[in-house]
Amino acid sequence: MEKKGIDRGLIVTMAGLGVNLMLGVLYAWGVISAALIDQLGWSATVTQIPYMFACAVFALSMVPGGRLQDRLGPRPVIMTAAVLAGIGFLMSGLFLTPLGLTLFFGIVFGMGMGMGYAAPTPAAVKWFSPKKRGLISGIVVSGFGLAPLYIAPITNHLLSTVGLRQTFFILGGSFFVLIMALAQLISNPPKGYVPAGVEIDTSEKTEEQKSAPVQKVDYEWNEVLKTPQFYKLWTMFCFGTFAGLLIIGQLSKIGIEQAGMTNAYMLVGIYAIFNCTGRIGCGVLSDRFGRMRTLFAMFLLQVAVYAFFSSFNTPAMLIFGVSVVGFTFGGMLTLFPTTTVDYFGVKNFGINYGMVITAWGIGGVFGPLLGGIVRDVTGTYGLSYVVSGVLSAAGAILSLYTKAPAPIMENNPMMMSTATESE
Repeated sequence: MEKKGIDRGLIVTMAGLGVNLMLGVLYAWGVISAALIDQLGWSATVTQIPYMFACAVFALSMVPGGRLQDRLGPRPVIMTAAVLAGIGFLMSGLFLTPLGLTLFFGIVFGMGMGMGYAAPTPAAVKWFSPKKRGLISGIVVSGFGLAPLYIAPITNHLLSTVGLRQTFFILGGSFFVLIMALAQLISNPPKGYVPAGVEIDTSEKTEEQKSAPVQKVDYEWNEVLKTPQFYKLWTMFCFGTFAGLLIIGQLSKIGIEQAGMTNAYMLVGIYAIFNCTGRIGCGVLSDRFGRMRTLFAMFLLQVAVYAFFSSFNTPAMLIFGVSVVGFTFGGMLTLFPTTTVDYFGVKNFGINYGMVITAWGIGGVFGPLLGGIVRDVTGTYGLSYVVSGVLSAAGAILSLYTKAPAPIMENNPMMMSTATESE
């Protein structure tokens, strides 16, 4: 039974990774935005508006997406995401204007991303013991970070051969078919399932033991909002996202203008490799050394690299800088969901993490927008790097003061279920 559960859990995990591989096209926006500038004459600021909306809607739709996942299970939520992703891209191809891309890429596809991203991770972690949460979460979300590795060169090839319109059509149709197929492989464990490695106390309980209060494990969403830990996690996530997305959405242009790279789209792929590595690697490290210690180290690495980022004016130096940013940014996307489930329990993980990841949306709105404005006004990205470094330093300090919620005792569920049965 245990082996069957592990095998099924691995299928769910890998299918979840596949869904995120499709939805991670967001991180290849740097290639698309460069084409909008070069082919349609858009300004850097305008190219960031659809991306900005996509980030915001992605994060905000995680809340209803997570709630639906907790209630209905992951499959119908992911199938909805497939429909929204397909429509969003197809309609973006039909309406290649700032308003069209804002509505269909930013809002419709953004909703698809949020719904699709909200469902696989909670489903996967429920199949495994708490000791593997970091690793399993890292594997599932690594797809989102790894996606640009294949999407960036494919998108770049399509843009140069069939143009912007057909590129959106081809990507949209492909995403719809593949996400819909993968959704059929993802499910929550059956009721009463116990992950391998989790011990259950089967000893006979006395009446006194049955009536004794037990420590609270699963928090409802309204209880989460009353804890200081939620606001600390939210603020750190916002700072880290703002700092990262300030430059990630414009990597191709940074490569061309700052380091004179003729194949600057490759930066998106390099970033993707290290983003994926960071998601899995930081998950493993946090399982061993703790979430906040690992997060503190990630923020410190960001401070160091942003301090020198403007001096990375050769391809090799810029590749090094992008690699560090990718690793640390990816790591945070594993550390925050695993910390959320550690602090507030797995039962309502979908909606609880949905509330935490709204911070990603705020950072996703203002980070890319500021990056575009800085480039248009100053002609460089130097000020963006300074802002990113300061926010990373603030996140590092805050991580030192973030601890798990103090234990709360509640009525023993065993007594509550017994009382219900007697009624």
